[in-house]
Amino acid sequence: MKRRSLLLAALAAPLAVAGATFAPPAPAQAATWTSSDRWGSWNNGGYTLYNNVWGGGYGPQTIWANSYNNWGVWANHPNTGGIKSYPNVSYNLGRDVWNMGNVNSTANVTVPSGSGLAYNTAYDVWGNGHDHEIMIWTQWTSNVGPIGSYVSTVTLGGRRWRYYKGHNGGNHVYSFLAESQSTNMWVDITAHSQWLVSQNHMPRVRIDQIQFGWEITSSSGGRDFRVNSYSLNR
Repeated sequence: MKRRSLLLAALAAPLAVAGATFAPPAPAQAATWTSSDRWGSWNNGGYTLYNNVWGGGYGPQTIWANSYNNWGVWANHPNTGGIKSYPNVSYNLGRDVWNMGNVNSTANVTVPSGSGLAYNTAYDVWGNGHDHEIMIWTQWTSNVGPIGSYVSTVTLGGRRWRYYKGHNGGNHVYSFLAESQSTNMWVDITAHSQWLVSQNHMPRVRIDQIQFGWEITSSSGGRDFRVNSYSLNR
């Protein structure tokens, strides 16, 4: 599925890669499924894995998975502005926000570091199809930021989040950025969703897709992103 949100990024000058050819490193052990198709997808255990290279100016990207809770991508996107991809694991909940139950998630990820990187690790929760987008950022590089304007800081699920509200031209976007970033996380998705309604930031919607992955703007030279474990309790 094509992602429609935008990312604001102030990036350094592109790296000189003219004439260079990059290929994903050979895995130490063959994964159950791999795809270099920009729209590649795989169903496993009621979840769908998406390669989802949806933005312009993208480079090569390969997704691999052993299961919905153990997967990753190798991405080599140029050091230019604009989101190139949102590789993710997705589950369709399809419940009214006030009757969605106690939906929460845990994840442990390994992310790259160094120069030539711009990305965020984020949940993407959709309401009423793709009319309302709740983004929950747990970790990101310093050169990216959310859509819209800062509204307030709120405690949800025992953590402090900076809340931003905006619109990307296609849908409303509600972003929560963790005050303390982490690659080992627990997120109360119900608390975020219901808080938005209770504070009149978002109408009462049906919570549909719940996705988790990386919005990648730049990963010059080829970088690995890995989900070591993931659960969606619902």
